[in-house]
Amino acid sequence: MARYTVTLPSPLAPADAFAYMANLENFSRWDPGVVRSVRTRGEDATVGTTYDVTVSAGARPTLRYEVLQVEPGKRVLVSARTWALRSVDEISVEPGPHGGSMVTYDAELRLNGPLDLFDRGLGVFFRRLGDRAAHGLRRALRSDEVT
Repeated sequence: MARYTVTLPSPLAPADAFAYMANLENFSRWDPGVVRSVRTRGEDATVGTTYDVTVSAGARPTLRYEVLQVEPGKRVLVSARTWALRSVDEISVEPGPHGGSMVTYDAELRLNGPLDLFDRGLGVFFRRLGDRAAHGLRRALRSDEVT
């Protein structure tokens, strides 16, 4: 299993930061590893909503993410599963200590079946991807495009 967690401050009000983060269509705006993200069913930040997220790795696979849990304005849990892997992402937002908000993105990637032998190597690769995504997220959470 590979895991990447980052907590970033934002000048945005918690409600605005949550609305931006809980809409997975915004993935491609801040994560350079995502080529495209499109809602395929449901409403933003509601259980059962699905998104097709196309990543830039290899043959550009598309992952079907589904919203599994929501605490409105605070937390959303999403997951995608393919024959090769399972991704579970938790996004949480809380008020910042001096205004604004603190946004935590916690992503877990696990290879399925016998592929789990490669989990250790996946961790190194996933950290690199996570660092690039965190850089983009830091920029996005400070920009005017969010609101």
